[in-house]
Amino acid sequence: MAEKKSEPQTTGCPVGNFFEDLEKALGKKSPFFEHMLQSKLEFMKGIRSLLDTRIDHLEKMRSGKSGRKMTKIKVE
Repeated sequence: MAEKKSEPQTTGCPVGNFFEDLEKALGKKSPFFEHMLQSKLEFMKGIRSLLDTRIDHLEKMRSGKSGRKMTKIKVE
């Protein structure tokens, strides 16, 4: 009797798995999939903007330039 070969189960990003399943079910030419692809791109761009902001902040801290300037106040 032949044994069934099961596909290996991998644990990955649920959002990525969702988009892969949609692509398999509907194909890349579906209008729905085009909307989902645009959504995926916007989500990734949002993550990129968060990372860029954090990188800039860390680089400023590292160089000692926090963006604040000292102001000399004359006291009488």
